[in-house]
Amino acid sequence: MENQTNSKSIILNYGLILGVISILPGLIKYAMGGNYLENDWISSVLSLVLTVAFIVLGIKKFKSENEGFLSWGQGVKVGLGIVLISMIISIVYLLLFTNFIEPDFKNKVIESSIVKWEDAGMSSDQIEMSTKMTKDYFELSLYGSIVVMSLFLGFVISAITAAIMKKTEEDTY
Repeated sequence: MENQTNSKSIILNYGLILGVISILPGLIKYAMGGNYLENDWISSVLSLVLTVAFIVLGIKKFKSENEGFLSWGQGVKVGLGIVLISMIISIVYLLLFTNFIEPDFKNKVIESSIVKWEDAGMSSDQIEMSTKMTKDYFELSLYGSIVVMSLFLGFVISAITAAIMKKTEEDTY
C-alpha cells in the first residue's frame, strides 16, 4: 500500500454533493410556500437514506482507488469527513436562512412551539419559562443538535460500513 489514495478529494466531492442535496428540500418547501417549520417523516427518512448512501459510496470509492484496501480507521475517516462537509454546508445555509432569507424564523418557531405547548396542556408559567429558554438557547440548541446528531449518525454509519468493507494487506495472506 505504498501508493495510498488521498481521501481529501473524495471527502470534499461527496460531502459537497450531500450538503447541497440536503438543503434542497428546505429551499423547495420555502419557495413553494410550504410549512418549513414542520419536520415531516418523509424528509427525515430521505435525509438518512441519502447520508447512508453517500457515506457508503464515498468509502467504496476510496477503497477502489486504494487498490481494494481499506482499514477500519480509513473508512471511518472518509465517512465522518463526508458528514462534516455536509454538516458545515447545512449550518451555513441555516445561518443564511435564519439571518437573511427568513429573519423572523426564530419568532415563528417560538410561536409554533407555544401552540404545541398549549395543546399539550402546559400551564402559562411553564409556557413562559419554556419560551424564555427557547429564546435564550435557540441558536445553541439548533446548531448544537445538528452537530451532535450529524457526527453521531455519521460515526455509526461510517463505523458499520468500514467494518463491513474493511480489507487490509494482512487479510490477503
